[in-house]
Amino acid sequence: QVQLVESGGGLMQPGGSLRLSCAASGFTFSTYAMTWYRQAPGKQRELVAAITSAGGSTNYAGSVKGRFTISRDNAKNTVYLQMNSLKPEDTAVYYCNAHNYVLRYDYWGQGTQVTVSS
Repeated sequence: QVQLVESGGGLMQPGGSLRLSCAASGFTFSTYAMTWYRQAPGKQRELVAAITSAGGSTNYAGSVKGRFTISRDNAKNTVYLQMNSLKPEDTAVYYCNAHNYVLRYDYWGQGTQVTVSS
């Protein structure tokens, strides 16, 4: 059974930091590119950060570049999103996505809420 379970969300003041985790199971994690998306109320889901299957390449949305860092540990089947210098506009539900470009399989987590407010 495929599972992606996000954790680490919560309420944080502006300027603070959070680290999201996404634990994967039920598939060969090391063969999947991993992406964090987010969706704010009334807005479309947007890509936040992505990392290739081996972790050698990353990509970020312009709005988070320099503040967020995506990383992965293939031995632990987990991808992380370190979020620093948080802003109120980072408030959203954050989703973890796994994608295999060869098999064209796509999996999603259930999301974790991040709220940035004073």
